[in-house]
Amino acid sequence: MADTPEEIQKHMKAYWRVGWILLACTVLTVVVAEITPSITIGLGIAAGKAGLVALIFMHLNSEKSLIYQVLVYTCFFALGLLFLTILHLYDPLVAR
Repeated sequence: MADTPEEIQKHMKAYWRVGWILLACTVLTVVVAEITPSITIGLGIAAGKAGLVALIFMHLNSEKSLIYQVLVYTCFFALGLLFLTILHLYDPLVAR
C-alpha cells in the first residue's frame, strides 16, 4: 500500500475525486427522477456508482482476474434469479 506521505496524498486525492463524482451522480439521479421516473436510468446510474465504490474504495482495481470471474458469475446468477421472478409474474403457478 502507501508508505510515504506523497503516496498517501495521491490516494487521498483519488478518494476525494471519486467522492465528488458520487455526489454529482446522486444529484443527477434526483434530477433524472424528477424529469422522467425511469427505473432503468436510475439503476444505470446506481450501477455506475456501485462500480466506482467497488473499484476505488474496495480496491478491486488492483485485484487479479479471478475476482472478476467470480463477480461475473455472481452477476449472471443474480440476473437469472431476477429473470425467474419476472417470469413468475407473467406465468404464475396456480394450484389446481
